[in-house]
Amino acid sequence: MIKFRFLFISVNLLLFVSLILIGPLMAKSGEPQPAHPASVAANKKMIEGLDFSDRQDFIDSKRGFIGTFEPLVIKDDKGEPVWDMRGYSFLARDGAETVNPSLWRQEQLNNIHGLFKIHEKIYQVRNFDLAHMTFIESDNGWIIIDTLLTKETAKAGLALVDKHLGKRPIKAIIYTHSHADHFGGVRGLISDDDVASGKVKIIAPEGFMEHAIAENVLAGTVMSRRASYQFGNVVKPGIKGQVGAGLGKTTSTGTIGLIPPTDTVTETGQELVVDGVKIVFQMANGSEAPSEFIFYFPDFKALCLSEVTSHHMHNVVTLRGAQVRDALGWSKYINEAIGLFGDKVELAFASHHWPTWGQANINDFLVKQRDLYRFIHDETLRLANLGLTPKEIAEEMKLPDSLGKNFSVRGYYGTLSHNVKAVYQRYLGWYDGNPANLNPLPPSAAGKRYVEFMGGAESLLEKAQKAYDAGDFRWVAEVVNHLVFADPDNFEARNLQANALEQLGYQAESGVWRNEYLGAASELRHGVASPVRMPVTGGADIMRAMTLDMLFDFFGVRLKKDKVAGLKLAINMEFTDLKANYALELSNSVLNNTKGRVLKNSDATYKLSMRAFGALLGKKATFAELLQSGAIKVEGNPKSLGIILANLENFNPYFNIVSP
Repeated sequence: MIKFRFLFISVNLLLFVSLILIGPLMAKSGEPQPAHPASVAANKKMIEGLDFSDRQDFIDSKRGFIGTFEPLVIKDDKGEPVWDMRGYSFLARDGAETVNPSLWRQEQLNNIHGLFKIHEKIYQVRNFDLAHMTFIESDNGWIIIDTLLTKETAKAGLALVDKHLGKRPIKAIIYTHSHADHFGGVRGLISDDDVASGKVKIIAPEGFMEHAIAENVLAGTVMSRRASYQFGNVVKPGIKGQVGAGLGKTTSTGTIGLIPPTDTVTETGQELVVDGVKIVFQMANGSEAPSEFIFYFPDFKALCLSEVTSHHMHNVVTLRGAQVRDALGWSKYINEAIGLFGDKVELAFASHHWPTWGQANINDFLVKQRDLYRFIHDETLRLANLGLTPKEIAEEMKLPDSLGKNFSVRGYYGTLSHNVKAVYQRYLGWYDGNPANLNPLPPSAAGKRYVEFMGGAESLLEKAQKAYDAGDFRWVAEVVNHLVFADPDNFEARNLQANALEQLGYQAESGVWRNEYLGAASELRHGVASPVRMPVTGGADIMRAMTLDMLFDFFGVRLKKDKVAGLKLAINMEFTDLKANYALELSNSVLNNTKGRVLKNSDATYKLSMRAFGALLGKKATFAELLQSGAIKVEGNPKSLGIILANLENFNPYFNIVSP
């Protein structure tokens, strides 16, 4: 595929935009509430149901500790913190009534940060970002597995390694999969010249570049907005705020980069020898990521599980939004790993959480992870085939005690509730089969009718307050939501809704569910947060890596359909430097693009370089200037392309979520 090589693209053209959310503040505000007696009771019940005396995870998390930076504050070039662990110091205490004790335990583990020796030749930098960075000692330097999310955190992690282990050249970097928290920090470690000269190899699974860019492009704005809830960026750390995301603390807010791989792994069993270190790969595409692999180091008897397994239940679909993952295939990849490596491995580590040592322990861990995803898949479909709807399945399904009481499969990130709905969606779609749910009214219209049916706003709030006092928070959240959407300026309703969501957050075992609830509560009280530091994924590397196919598909998504109704256009785009042609066809209010096609009866043919196209899109030069300079040549109506560009939507990522 043709790469879009020049960074002259307006940020309005890309959904990889700044995630700094700035919006108007509400006229009235409220403060976080204490834990309701119902929340206190629910959290106490959690303590009684799990074995909190089991401290093995804490032993494993601290094993091999070498050192860290205290306090752990990583700053960007402007001196602004992009990673700050000081805000989580409250987790040193024994617990709080406003946090689920199981989640508290998980986030205490995620608070343990620094450099760890996990094998004579293997070291990890943990909790310097959402993910970890692993260093393999090779014959002449380091092989680094994953690079953290941002340049600043990766650079700090490398500095910690240099301080304690001495400087060694980087010989190779392995991207385990196509999510940004595993490749975005690469420029804190190496440069383009390091790769171009052959000094450093970059190894990745098949499909890496396509999926590293594509997953967040077409739905990027809404996905980014929802991610601000998932990772808790709209609430501050604290016992009534964010405690972590279960998978790790949160995302760093520095500079995300990307250097393309030099070597691609395409099949299970493929072997590479990298600076004297033998690596055997197992493909796992379509498990936790669309492009992912697992790999084994025979000389070290060590298995890198990437993010196929970690010490919790992962997401079959994320709350930020993504394509539904294949829970059945996921379980089969883990099963395959047991068969390939289970009788050889002595150390298993991953891109998140802490390692596991000992063949028996590792196999027990892998079996539980395998059976977790298989159970979610099979039981969802069993109940669906008995006629249960997604909501009914989520309410009824429980893990067997042999799984459910084990901390390594608890729902700290994914949950049983939203994962079973994802499996249902993968097979059966969004519709639950009940025609009453086939074409419901939108929230605002339904809300007004619900309020009227319940005797008006005052009556609804009176009944909802009684339900809140009784600890029936799920019902309060459901019913008051109708009033908020019917009358978003009713601040009594907004505050009661916020209070109910907050209590649900206090009870949530999942870090991201807690973040969702508390983020919503904050925005109900205060409006869209202003400002919130979040990672900016629309950097130069990401933009350059976009293909023309992606760019023109994105034009189609952004096209204002009502503005071009009835218009027909046929445009040839000839990129002279790439020797590539694209046909753009506007008809029936859609824009199609076809690589390699030249339309015979076109309205216009544009001959230009990618640099000129980038300058036009990025408003570095006007069309008239480029035409006059000869950078663009046109045959036919020169305004044809302008009609399309003038009718592209500029997405605003600051939209409301919990109110209309």
